[in-house]
This record gives sequence, C-alpha cells and structure tokens, in this order.
Amino acid sequence: MQFIDLKAQYRKLKSDVDARIQAVLDHGQFILGQEVAELESRLAARTGSKYCISCASGTDALLLAMMAFGISPGDEVVTSPFTFFATGEMIALLGAVPVFVDIDPETYNIDPAKIEAAITPHTKAIMPVSLYGQCADMDPINEIAAKHGLAVIEDAAQSFGGTYKGRESCNLSTIGCTSFFPSKPLGCYGDGGALFTNEDDLARKMIELRNHGQNGRYHHVSIGINGRLDTLQAAILLAKVDIFDDELAARQRAAATYCEQLSDIVRTPIIRDGYTSAWAQYTVEVDDRGTVQQALQQAGIPTAVHYPVPLHLQPVFARLNLKEGGFPHSERAGKRVLSLPMHPYLEPAQIEMIAQAVRQAVAGVTTVTK
Repeated sequence: MQFIDLKAQYRKLKSDVDARIQAVLDHGQFILGQEVAELESRLAARTGSKYCISCASGTDALLLAMMAFGISPGDEVVTSPFTFFATGEMIALLGAVPVFVDIDPETYNIDPAKIEAAITPHTKAIMPVSLYGQCADMDPINEIAAKHGLAVIEDAAQSFGGTYKGRESCNLSTIGCTSFFPSKPLGCYGDGGALFTNEDDLARKMIELRNHGQNGRYHHVSIGINGRLDTLQAAILLAKVDIFDDELAARQRAAATYCEQLSDIVRTPIIRDGYTSAWAQYTVEVDDRGTVQQALQQAGIPTAVHYPVPLHLQPVFARLNLKEGGFPHSERAGKRVLSLPMHPYLEPAQIEMIAQAVRQAVAGVTTVTK
C-alpha cells in the first residue's frame, strides 16, 4: 500500500501528461516556456487572484514573498512553530527573526488570539501556515495586520484547493504561497511552487526577484534568485489541473469515510464551519504513537508524522532561547499526531482495512495501558 499513490494518478493521466511533456520537448523552451504562462493564468483564475507567479519551489515562494516586502536582518516575522522547517528557515535565511505563536489545538493552525501579544516595533509580517490542508483563520489575522501596518503571507504549501468562508486559499492575504512538491494535492514531478497577489507592485517585484532581479534582459534592478519554475513541471501541472476538482472531491470522500470509521477511537481532524480542507494529510491523534505506528507498520499500513519536533525546539533555533513548555499545544501535537494514507485513489476497501488496523492498534495500546 502507498502512503500517497502517484503511480495510480499517472496511470489515469498518462496520455495527457506524456503529450504535455512531448510538446515541451518539441518546442524546446525549457525555461519560461508558454506552459508557464498558461499555468499561471489558470491558477490565478482558479483562486480569483489578479496575479500568479510560479517559482521553483514552495520554499522559494516564501523567500520571494519576504524579499518582495524587503524583510531584512533584525526584522521579525510572526509564525507558527508547528510546521515544516522551511517556514522558519526562510525567515532566518534573510537574517530576520521568527517569532513563534502557539497553535489552536483543534486545527493545528496559528491561534489568532495569541498573535497581537507577539508583535513588537520590529515586526514586519505575519506568516500563518494553513496546515494539513485547512486554511488558517485569516480574517482576524488580516485585521491584526491592518491595525499594525503589517504584511500577511499565507504559507499555503498544503492547502491549495482548500477554501475559507467561500474564498480560495492563496487569495486570502497580501501574498499566498503554495508548493507543487509531488506529494501535495496539486503536485508536479519535482519541485515547484507559486505566489499569488492582487497588488501590481508586489507582482512586479516577485517576477523580477525570481529571475535574478531583472526587469529586462541583462538589466538588474535588485538582488534576486534563480527561482523560475521549469517549463516541463508547468506542463505536468497543466495535465493535473484538469482533474484537480475531481481529485479534491475524492479526497473529501476518503476523509469523510475515515472520520466515520475512526472518530470514536481517535481524535480525528476538526474542520471548522465555513472551511473546506484540501486534505494534504489525514492526521489523527493517538496515545503512545510509537507503539501504534509500529503495529500499523506490521499490518502493512504506511504512516508518517508531520511534525514531531516543533521549530522552537530545533537545534538551529537554540539561539532564540525558547524552552520546552513554551508552546504547549504545538509540543503536545508533535508527540501525538499520526498521518494515515491519503490520496484520491484510495479505494473504500483500503480505507476499511486501514481503519480496522488503526482500531486494533489503538485498542492494543489501551489494553496494555489498563
């Protein structure tokens, strides 16, 4: 059994993907070819954003967004400690300081009620993470940012396709950033990402920054990066965009079945009213995770843990002097979360088998505990 079955997806899309790739091989425009512009147009239209700027990875998207705002050494960016390392990494790479705020224990996303206390005169931006596919609570975050004159950058690496109060993830703040890493709900066959904004000046800056700061050939107006999305990856994504809504619906069905079969024995995901999740992961909470995970492995069920060590406890951030116990909800989640197989090609019988194995594993832990 596959944790994420990309092979099944390719079998379904083989003719379209192969044709798209062959078209790129035929025209030979491997950098910023016509497929890149086509993809950006389609994704902008999907989110309702004025601009989509594709880039080389979700990590680069975060970097480019902060560079566009001029975030520099000594600045502070408020974010969540319960996320993939790239969120804090890109802040630190610019010499800025990640300022962590604990999560809402129900959604695993940053708790808006705790943000304002973390803002200082050095704060330049808030970077909420839309984890596991569900958007962060963006309205109060945007209100806080407006009050203090701050930018908001949504780290939507896992939530492209999710919605918040009828609006699409990536079009909920000043800039939305997403990833097209292969395992994401919309993924390519390598690294890829995109930025979304409605502001003309920011879009211009990000287009320049992703291509060495150029606003014309060999005319550099800023220090940028080589952050372009490969044409081949854009072509692959174009084939996948055509079935993306169908795949999102299949993820919803799989998640609903999981919840139905597991909610009485583990803590299943809580999706708030007015939200839809893209279900990048299906993540439960369990006691004695190591034992449960081992039992599932023995039953042939692959699992993953996203993320066992919150950012404030990572060795590289020891200089921030943040101690264990400072962000209790993030730390508790890191010890308890367990992600089960999730992709659009899960068969009902597979979900039934996984759920049964989870029930047996959890029951075994409960019996030993008693």
